[in-house]
Amino acid sequence: MTHTLTQLLLPLLRVALIALAGLAAGCASLPPPEPQPPQSAIPGSPATELGRVTAPFYAQATGLSAVRPVPQAGVALDARLELMRRAQSSLDVQTYQIGNDKTGRLILRELRDAARRGVRVRLLLDDFYTAGLDPLLLALAAEPGAQVRLFNPFANGRGHMATRWLDFFTDFRRLNHRMHNKLFIADGAIAIAGGRNLADEYFLRSDLANFIDFELLMAGPVVQESASIFDSYWNSDVVYPVQRVAHAAEPAPQLAAAFEAATSEREAPRPEPPPATDVFGEPPLATQLARGELKWMRADAHAVADSPNKALGIRPPGVQTLAQQFHATLGTTAQSQVLVISPYFIPGDEGMARIRAARERGIRITVVTNSLADSDEPLVNVNYNRYRVAMLQEGVELLEVSTRQLRRSAQIRRLLRQARGRLHAKLALLDNEWVLLGSMNLDPRSERLNTEFGVKVHSFELAYALRIAYSLDSLEGVYRVELQPDKQNVQWVGTGDEHNEVLDDEPDSSLLTRLQLLLFSWFVPTDQL
Repeated sequence: MTHTLTQLLLPLLRVALIALAGLAAGCASLPPPEPQPPQSAIPGSPATELGRVTAPFYAQATGLSAVRPVPQAGVALDARLELMRRAQSSLDVQTYQIGNDKTGRLILRELRDAARRGVRVRLLLDDFYTAGLDPLLLALAAEPGAQVRLFNPFANGRGHMATRWLDFFTDFRRLNHRMHNKLFIADGAIAIAGGRNLADEYFLRSDLANFIDFELLMAGPVVQESASIFDSYWNSDVVYPVQRVAHAAEPAPQLAAAFEAATSEREAPRPEPPPATDVFGEPPLATQLARGELKWMRADAHAVADSPNKALGIRPPGVQTLAQQFHATLGTTAQSQVLVISPYFIPGDEGMARIRAARERGIRITVVTNSLADSDEPLVNVNYNRYRVAMLQEGVELLEVSTRQLRRSAQIRRLLRQARGRLHAKLALLDNEWVLLGSMNLDPRSERLNTEFGVKVHSFELAYALRIAYSLDSLEGVYRVELQPDKQNVQWVGTGDEHNEVLDDEPDSSLLTRLQLLLFSWFVPTDQL
């Protein structure tokens, strides 16, 4: 759920745009930015519980941070809930999507409760997925101590996604830029960064499809860097207080009552308790905080992000985008092997040139991405397919995640229940000592249009932990993509059982589906995916 244009164009062809443009007359424009007093993150302090437990990582002069991998969805949601309930000074939450579902509403309720305790709450949302959420966001923003701001907001048709299409296409140049960042900071002391949005499918709570994702719990200097990045967005001209663009039809008391009902235990039930220990054998965050100590890995870690002005098409002179920094790191740091995990992967011509240069240096490259049948953005997969043979000819190892393959594991079957399983983690491991993670997909949209946030970590321990957590040295739940004997076409080899079926056609997808996607791909430029 990250490729804005794809989701809008699937039901529409170019002729529909002409009709929409004719309807656009009279639509209101976005109000001009209203100067807001700049705000800064509240730094971590021993005066708070979270500040005390992380104080050693700020006091030491080594410059190292503390990190802890969070691959499990239940553990990730529990950590957020625990931090929100224990926060005493501030909560800064930045996300691309907060769901109008049980998880999103639970998060909103916890933020409201924190604000009522006297915690300063700042919620920064991209505005693309907020259709129907305005009443809840306005109710939260009405709480003393709580603020809600929207990145690059829609001016018209806010109540429904269908009516937003009109605004999107009539103000395409502006609204095609989205904030894809994900960041969560509690009391300026502990942060969570990675790929998860705040919705059911990112925490294994959906009955339709759930995402395999990854995040990092962080403390120390990297949190200060992250907070500074959050402030740069919060104070940006591209960001508007929700009250500037959304207007409630009900008076404040009714708005508050509706919020109470929508975020009640019935509508926003608590998740199941987390496992007694995570995949690394560590107890939940609440248990560790009660003991007054957290299990951390010490590492050199740094937060990086695009400028919020990327949404205006502005690139400050000499400032690289996050994608440019990522590719530079791969090109200069990797000496022997690169493992890339990305749900959407379109290398493009420039990416292929980088792949060839790396292979000429003897670097082993492995790419893990979604299969066509299990991608929530099949148009992206169609464009990825155009480079698949060329990558295999260069010696790249390609692995595609498949629900059918995942279900061969009894444990994963229990987690997914009847839902599909899809990859959403954005990770790169270099030489088993560098880990790059965050919100950025390896596709043109992340590189050129959306803003992204990431963390670069130098740690053998973290890289090893990730290999263990995801069984990266013997991946199952995937198809291994290989060249057919003619070296011009591909085949899919199953994993996880003794048969290891071999398929010559895209697994679990019909010829009609592939033809339909090919047709739609003619109308969607690759640089928009």
